[in-house]
Amino acid sequence: MSFDLSVWALPDGATPEDVRAAVRRCREGRHGDRHPDPRVVAFYRAITASYPDRPAGPGTPWEVAPLHAASDHVELNLVPTCEDQVLLDIERLAGEHDLMLFDAQDGSVYPPPSRVVG
Repeated sequence: MSFDLSVWALPDGATPEDVRAAVRRCREGRHGDRHPDPRVVAFYRAITASYPDRPAGPGTPWEVAPLHAASDHVELNLVPTCEDQVLLDIERLAGEHDLMLFDAQDGSVYPPPSRVVG
């Protein structure tokens, strides 16, 4: 069983419920017909530079490859034995690219560190 995360490019002020609604639309096969968000493109390029998905070679962290990438999100299905560093890299890159992180295991949504008020 994979460990599933996704990163989402939503407008400033988006709430965790906005992210969950976007996830539901994706699961229903409803993807908006718009240009890819530059934040999603940059995240995809960065994560696959470290962990290629085309092709996914031996030792890949990806349970499903290539990654599901849409105009506003990237879905990351990770092998259960994935190293912690991969998760840390995903979290770091999501923050660097101002993306919301959705944890499919429990429905948690994490804003990027830049949006967290301390």
